[in-house]
Amino acid sequence: MLPLRATGRSAIASALFAAFLFGASIPAAKVLVGEMSALWLAGLLYAGSGAGLTLWLAARGIVPGAQLGRKDMPWLAGAVLCGGVLGPVLLMLGLAATSASAGALLLNLEGVFTALLAWFVFKENFDRRIALGMGLIVAAGALLSLRPDETSGAESLGALAIAMACLAWAVDNNLTRRISSSDPAQIAAIKGIAAGAVNLAIAAASGAAWPGAVNAAAAAVVGLLGYGVSLALFVVALRELGAARTGAYFSTAPFVGAAIAVFALGEIPPALFWVAALLMGAGVWLHVTERHEHMHAHEPMEHAHSHVHDEHHAHEHDVDWDGSEPHAHAHRHSRLVHGHPHYPDIHHRHGH
Repeated sequence: MLPLRATGRSAIASALFAAFLFGASIPAAKVLVGEMSALWLAGLLYAGSGAGLTLWLAARGIVPGAQLGRKDMPWLAGAVLCGGVLGPVLLMLGLAATSASAGALLLNLEGVFTALLAWFVFKENFDRRIALGMGLIVAAGALLSLRPDETSGAESLGALAIAMACLAWAVDNNLTRRISSSDPAQIAAIKGIAAGAVNLAIAAASGAAWPGAVNAAAAAVVGLLGYGVSLALFVVALRELGAARTGAYFSTAPFVGAAIAVFALGEIPPALFWVAALLMGAGVWLHVTERHEHMHAHEPMEHAHSHVHDEHHAHEHDVDWDGSEPHAHAHRHSRLVHGHPHYPDIHHRHGH
């Protein structure tokens, strides 16, 4: 029986660090949304992400999109539209009408929507434990959206806008999973450039006032870390963990954002905030402590991605190889039947 692969553990770390960076960006965006329109902020966040990652790739001599084929483009286009255009605009509109702490916790719904789409549309496996965890997260989101201590209609609309942003990002996550074997930094750079350009054009056409160089630069830096680097790490996790599990680990992001909002911004959350936090914490715990193991078959397939020579990559090389790992090249998998702990990664998308 094979142990959980090191790549699985590193993917979990990637998902958690991606969650930390994105969670920290929520209170930062809450501060910035008070200095500029939601449209400008959404555009600058993604423009900063795309520009920063493009410069980093250029320094490595890589052109964004070099590893993406024509068959990948529809998935990428859909991901950009949902996650890069609709998602950030809805989030900024929602943050403008809610507190940063409540807005941060509501973002747990992204993991719920991601899992539901992965399970019922893209057929990832799940069990009662995972379903219960998602049920707890949904209950927590419902508590936050009620907010009985604040009767403002704008508050309820803000919560709805954030929920719709989560749905847009859930579609994005499942579409991005289809191309996750490509270079994560290139995927994140392309999404940032495209989404940034669209949102900046919408902001300019709306007549909203330009926020000024200092605020624009601050938004770009927040976008590079909270959207660009975070997204690249998220794609790494998608490749190894699948959409639903990655979404579950990423559900820790709102706790980071909420903690910063409470301790750094001095927000005083309502009593329901703490009840919701406990429910969400229990739901996330059920996910991150899951263990999935059974006998399964790998059917023959051929693809290219970064890999090491583990139990799933025992192939020979047709060209000279200097022994360095990880490395990327086209390779073929023969049929293999075995059992070990695993996630629905790019090699374990089998039925159950």
